[in-house]
Amino acid sequence: MAHEILVDLFKNRPSLAAELLVEALGVPLPPYSGARLTSIDLTDIQPAEYRADLVVVLLDGDAPIWVLIVEVQLGIDPRKRFSWPDYAMGARAAHRCQVGLLVVAPDPGVAAWCAAPIETGIPGFVLRPPVLGREAVPVVTDPAEAARRPELAVLSALAHGSSEQGATIAAAVLPAIRELDEDRARFYGDVVLNSLNDAARRALEAMMKGYEYQSDFAKKYVAQGRDLGRQEGRREGERTMLMRLLRARFGELPDAAVARIEAAETAVLEHWAERVLSANTLAEVLDEPS
Repeated sequence: MAHEILVDLFKNRPSLAAELLVEALGVPLPPYSGARLTSIDLTDIQPAEYRADLVVVLLDGDAPIWVLIVEVQLGIDPRKRFSWPDYAMGARAAHRCQVGLLVVAPDPGVAAWCAAPIETGIPGFVLRPPVLGREAVPVVTDPAEAARRPELAVLSALAHGSSEQGATIAAAVLPAIRELDEDRARFYGDVVLNSLNDAARRALEAMMKGYEYQSDFAKKYVAQGRDLGRQEGRREGERTMLMRLLRARFGELPDAAVARIEAAETAVLEHWAERVLSANTLAEVLDEPS
């Protein structure tokens, strides 16, 4: 879901890409009065292969003045070095205005690859995509800023939730998103919560107790985080113990068996553990046909 979550954040706030280009990457843009989404189809050639993640049109009144293509890139894909120039020219031809590209690449190695100049073979036409890496995402710890731009705040939690500032970011975001519609608030809350490590969850719980603006909504997510941590800790303990017992009884485990154990829920792990002593084979423990 990482790719779709990032795309949704930019989709829910069409001006977010332009704001990050200016504020985080220092790319100048002309003054604009609004931003709207437009079709992601940028060419008639192989349409299934030539669709950007998101295309935003910056407006001066009703007139388009800049088209901004947003691409979320989680891995290295050599095909993009051919499709990105095509995106840019297709958008320019369709909207008759200047065009820009923002690549969102959380992984540092992928970000470095994305930022490499793309030689098109046309003299003077070298595409140098601005790349938003994890470190370039602004750290949002001000509740007022989180309320004004909740998508930026959630993106901040995604980028920095496991850092020392993770709890402070979450404490700013959770009360802010309570004013959103229920579905979006729940979605953003889940994204923020799952971006935190155990230390950040514990710190968040301690911080929220002293905040005057603490709400029932925020309390619910802090409690949910604590329960999630406990459940995951219990499952990890069951998983570790089961694999120790199985290795002691049957020797080294096949990769397929390890994958099944790692994916199993706590109740299933407990059921398998009860079978270890009475089973004659690993297959009998894991309900596999002999």
